[in-house]
Amino acid sequence: MTTTLRDIMRKRLETIDDSASVQEAAKKMKDKDVSSLIVVDGDGKPQGLVTERDLVTKVCVNNTYTSEITNKQIMSVPLITISSTSTPAIAVDTMLRHNVRHLLVIDDDKDDESDSKYFVGIITPLDFARIEEFPNDEVGKDELEKMLEYYI
Repeated sequence: MTTTLRDIMRKRLETIDDSASVQEAAKKMKDKDVSSLIVVDGDGKPQGLVTERDLVTKVCVNNTYTSEITNKQIMSVPLITISSTSTPAIAVDTMLRHNVRHLLVIDDDKDDESDSKYFVGIITPLDFARIEEFPNDEVGKDELEKMLEYYI
């Protein structure tokens, strides 16, 4: 049986308002023990993603006050998504192509009137370390090893 992202993804998705300060985002990441938050607008619609990397590269290095910068100002856009039925090798390829470390996992089969995409989880390079076996094909093995070497 082929391993899919549904098998290895983390299902806990945390959100934060786009108008909230990045200081609030950092505190929430620490409190919830996550490395990213989905940034939502006033209606709760996903707008982007703020990651630990965003906090470091867009805020900390600029020596700015974290209480004065909003998540909307630093969030990564567009949201890069992948289907829950995709394989880890496809996820690795997508991460490398887009130079990202977080993919939002969607379930295209969900019936949601507001959007054809439904977020069901998130996948990061550390999730690949939990895979007990690598794919059978050499291309998949090479991509996973490349990703793990690059990020870990």
